[in-house]
Amino acid sequence: MVWLAIKALISGIIVAAVSEISKRYPGFGGLIASLPLVSVLGMLWLWKDKPDAANMAAHAEGTFWFVLPSLPMFLAIPAMLRAGVNFYVALALGCLLTIALYLGMIALAPRLGIRL
Repeated sequence: MVWLAIKALISGIIVAAVSEISKRYPGFGGLIASLPLVSVLGMLWLWKDKPDAANMAAHAEGTFWFVLPSLPMFLAIPAMLRAGVNFYVALALGCLLTIALYLGMIALAPRLGIRL
């Protein structure tokens, strides 16, 4: 239980730091947010809990394939905001777009020989 709390604390600190940095320096905050910090932390936590190379390789590869359908959200949200769409509506629509693209990836991946 203590290990879970430590993982949550470290992960939360990173998210809070990105938020605070982004207030003053949006571009730099975006750079930090774009780093695969969550993925790297997730791999570290997973490896500590289950040091299995095949499992880790499958996790890292799955992460790669699921990053691709999440990218359009980061273009759709700014486009909607610039068009005057309310932030929460733009965020919700961006998330729905990502969910739809995730479902598409799940359906399409096996046809392309990709194991998720």
